[in-house]
Amino acid sequence: VKRSRVLVIGGTGHIGKHIVAASVRHGHPTSVLVRDAAPADLAKAQLLKSFIDSGVALIKGDLFDHDSLVNAIKDADVVISAVGTRQLDEQRRIVMAIKEAGNVIKRFLPSEFGSDPERVHTVDPAATLYAGKVSLRRLIEAEGIPHTYVCCNGFAETYLLSIGDVTAVGAGPPADKITVLGDGDAKGVFVVEEDIAAYTVRAIDDTRTLNKILYMRPSANIVSHNELIALWEKKAEAAYPLNMMLSHSLSVFVRGDQANFDIE
Repeated sequence: VKRSRVLVIGGTGHIGKHIVAASVRHGHPTSVLVRDAAPADLAKAQLLKSFIDSGVALIKGDLFDHDSLVNAIKDADVVISAVGTRQLDEQRRIVMAIKEAGNVIKRFLPSEFGSDPERVHTVDPAATLYAGKVSLRRLIEAEGIPHTYVCCNGFAETYLLSIGDVTAVGAGPPADKITVLGDGDAKGVFVVEEDIAAYTVRAIDDTRTLNKILYMRPSANIVSHNELIALWEKKAEAAYPLNMMLSHSLSVFVRGDQANFDIE
């Protein structure tokens, strides 16, 4: 079976690198648009090397270089955008490049990868960000570009490391206190980035997802903040032999039971 040729824009970003890996893993000839194939940033350079080692083609180009975008798109069947928040509005440039390339692609997946922007009720700055995503949807549809919108909900690696505490994202599990917004009972959906990427790549050749929204909402991944906290508290309970050591230490180092009495 001939696999679709995939072009990833924003392939070195948080979700982009997972999408690139998933595309390769599923056997798609994969290319990534990069501004600099030899960046000074060591982590990015190592990531690009891992792409090359896995068979990914690096295409020099830029969102703001129209000709490079058009040329890269001409050699692709599917374009997946994984650009970050600050570049979401610039995806209109991708749409224009797709049109100039002759609208030859089979599918365009814009950078959504979150909540469905047409079903959120929030305030700025997020409200403006979601409005931009909706505006891009209407442009894609008006231009007749075949598409799939991926609504994967929450990134597990972003939210779950702090047990859902958005004031401590990136800080790891809280030791003694946690910030809960609201009553903690509203349900959220959290999907591991590697799975988000796998579902995304599986969708590109699936006729059921053509011109549709792909929702990622596994039933076991729907949890409230209070349920997350309860899961963590249960997980944090130590297993043997650590639990035995900790209970002994409570006696020795906290209660002082070895030296807190007089020997008669």
